[in-house]
Amino acid sequence: MEIIHDKQNQKFYVIMDDLESHLEYVKMNDVLDLNHTYVPYQLRGKGIAAKLVEAALEYARLNGIKIIPSCSYVNVYIQRHREYEDLLD
Repeated sequence: MEIIHDKQNQKFYVIMDDLESHLEYVKMNDVLDLNHTYVPYQLRGKGIAAKLVEAALEYARLNGIKIIPSCSYVNVYIQRHREYEDLLD
């Protein structure tokens, strides 16, 4: 699964079966507000949302950027993966 970071449109996304799944964000200085995750119904249950969130969190870590988990899925993901708590703004 190849996650693509589209900085211009502020999202991480993947295309599978001609359908786009994405994690949208708003960049504010050195903070990413991860605010919306979407996976089409046909692709749910395949771990796509988790991979999108992981890609965004790893990008933030590698670039010294903090995050705001406005999206409920991102918030739950961080609660389940405490190793990313240091990224919280």
